[in-house]
Formats: sequence, structure tokens, C-alpha cells
Amino acid sequence: MKEILNSLFRHQTLTRDDSRELLVSLAEGKYNNSQVTAFLTVFQLRNITIEELSGFRDALLELCIRIDLGGMETTDLCGTGGDGKDTFNISTLASFVVAGTGEKVVKHGNYGVSSTCGSSNILEHFGYRFTTDRDTLCRQLEKAGICFLHAPLFNPAMKSIAPIRRELSVKTFFNMLGPMVNPASPPNQLIGVYNLELARIYNYIYQGSGKKYAIVHSLDGYDELSLTGDMKIMTGEEEYIADPEDLGFSTVSPEALAGGKSVEESAGIFLGILEGKGTAAQVNTVIANAGLAYRVIHPDRSLNECFDTVRTSLESGKALECFRSLVSF
Repeated sequence: MKEILNSLFRHQTLTRDDSRELLVSLAEGKYNNSQVTAFLTVFQLRNITIEELSGFRDALLELCIRIDLGGMETTDLCGTGGDGKDTFNISTLASFVVAGTGEKVVKHGNYGVSSTCGSSNILEHFGYRFTTDRDTLCRQLEKAGICFLHAPLFNPAMKSIAPIRRELSVKTFFNMLGPMVNPASPPNQLIGVYNLELARIYNYIYQGSGKKYAIVHSLDGYDELSLTGDMKIMTGEEEYIADPEDLGFSTVSPEALAGGKSVEESAGIFLGILEGKGTAAQVNTVIANAGLAYRVIHPDRSLNECFDTVRTSLESGKALECFRSLVSF
């Protein structure tokens, strides 16, 4: 590891194969905590390359517990996290809204690392029990329209690295990997990333994936469509910058997107939005993300149609029904 770290600190890069082998070695516990910490922080000092990110993704997919959901047409809405904004749980809420339209959602998530409350914290707070059991997950998809894949359960080989990530409490390249390593490999994805360079890398990798996807980044730093200013949107067919008005929404303030200071407070915001008690800013931000995800699934429909469809899901209580159905398992 000493030679590898010295090489990386001299701004040299890894090949795809070397990246894969190195991450597998980390998972096998071949390096001590100090070496792992040093390695994780390297990519705070320079941008990760396409080859490196691809190799790390290959390793996690090789090590994870894959789940076959019987060829269902599924979708994931997942951000990288690590944007430092500590918003309420926008992508998780949008996932239930998409499920409320009748689509099948396989949400990949984890505990909050650089934020107060991640998707796993929220669901666990409401009593949802994480599982890797295929039959249970399929029943959840059939009944609730959504199931949840808790990343640590599906990546047991990463168990030794998780405490180090928690102690660091900053984004690492594992944040970059999260959306890429959903164990169910859903064919449709909305992906939020925390900077433009990572958006370009994702777009390059996903162009050869065979998936339908949209990658989003708000230019003021959010890993989702924040409606706080200009937003970059990339798909396999196009890329463009839009402001909130272009999408039919009003601009919102960053303060309007604040999450709770605790899991309990975050859960209150989360449930309030599903119950129709959210502010206009909160609701519209969820609708913007859910609507774009819905358009990934249905590219023949206009964005306005998609926004109308997902708004109906939220306002009619369908999204809330999906949530209650899932946590009742």
C-alpha cells in the first residue's frame, strides 16, 4: 500500500484493473485502518478518473450480493450524497411518489455519512426491517410498488470500511459509487451528483450501460434538482442547463430545503410532506425530481405530463399509501 499511496499522492492514476484489485484487497482486510483512511482521502485532493471509478464499481458489483427481481421494469432514484447541503430526504420521497404512479422502484440507500439522516435512517426510524431475502423484496414490490436495498447488507465485504467512513464524516469515492452499484441493476435510473466533473464521468460510463437514465446536478452544489438555481441535466440523448422557471417551477431558497437536526426531526418533515403538509418549496422540489425520474421511464411523454402525473401521486395520497404499505412489512 505504501507504494500505491506514494504514487497517488504524486497525482498518478490507477488502471481499471488495478482499481478493482485494490478495492477487493481493502474489503479483504489486507490493509490497516490508517492506510485505508489515507487511501479514502486521496480523492479529496484530486478528481477521480473514469478508469478508477469504473474499476471500483466493478469490485463492488463483484463483491455484493446480487438480487434478481425476475426481470421487472424497475427504477432507482439515488444521489451520491456528499454535497454538504443536509437537505430533507428528497430522493427518498421522490421514490415513493414514483411508486405511487404504479411504477416499480428499487431504492438503493444507506445511513447518512456526511448528512444527518440518510434514506436508511428514515426507513429504520419508521420500523422498516432491512432484508436481502428475494421473496420478501418481490412481495414488497408487488404490494407497495417499492422495495429498499440497504447498501451495507448487500455489501458485507465492506463491513470493515464502514466505521472508517463514519469516523471521517466526509464524502469519499464510495459516495460516487452508490448509485452505480444497486444490486438489482434496475434498467432505469435518476442519478444526482455533487459536481459537474462527476456528472461528466457518470454520463460517459452510463452511455455504454444500456440503461435509460438522467444525471442531475444543481450548479450551486446540490446532488439533485434543487430548484435553487440553474441545474444541469444529462441523458443518453441530450444535456442542457435549465433554471426552475424552464421546468415550470418557482425558484426556492436553500433554507427551504433544510433537513432536520436529528433523525426524528427529519422523519417528521418526511412524513409531513407525504401527508400533504409540506411547503410549496418542499413539494415542488420532490415533484421536480420524481417527474424527471418518471420521464426516464416514459421518454415519449413531455416533462409537463410527467410532473402532472407525479403530483397526482403525491396529492392523492398514493405515495403515502406506498410508504405505509412498505413499512408495514
